[in-house]
Amino acid sequence: MIAPVALLAAAPAIAATNELQLVRAHLSAVDTMTADFAQTDRDGRTLTGVLTLKKPGKIRFQYEKGVPILIVGDGKSLWFLDYQVGQKQRWPVGDAPLGVLLDPSKDATRFAKVVPSATPGVIQVEAADPKHPEYGRITLVFSRASGTPGGLQLQGWTALDGQNNRTIVRLSNQRFNAPVNENSFRFNDPKPGPQRR
Repeated sequence: MIAPVALLAAAPAIAATNELQLVRAHLSAVDTMTADFAQTDRDGRTLTGVLTLKKPGKIRFQYEKGVPILIVGDGKSLWFLDYQVGQKQRWPVGDAPLGVLLDPSKDATRFAKVVPSATPGVIQVEAADPKHPEYGRITLVFSRASGTPGGLQLQGWTALDGQNNRTIVRLSNQRFNAPVNENSFRFNDPKPGPQRR
């Protein structure tokens, strides 16, 4: 017979495993998503825009008018484009913290864990690659919501890069599994701007 104390000790681990399976089911059920986003950086500056996601590997952060930055995942690479200075940076999609959202072949249960949440109905999942801490880590925040894929809705995330810079993204007006145009994941190459003196 299993002692009651042992059962009580095992209960949180079982609950966390079940919550991680719920997250996995939700991610598997989402092929496309669009949402409005508000992104707050470590200095407290907030930018807004529209997020478009399509699996596998495609995402676009279209920032508000006047912001010369674009982030696009084209299925293979994640691009950070700065049109003001004419620069671009590239990462393989799987290396980016957002890879957990973009790559349906990834088994989130192998590199992610549920972290405690003080809010009922909210599931927080932290994902990181222990072999590559330079990729940073991401904590995804889901809320239980009826009528959504897998009964969950992504509310946003907190990302920490390899230098411990924190970025918080909050989502609203989420829409799932509607058609998304492939042109959403194309971009113009940034041209070098005037040199600063």
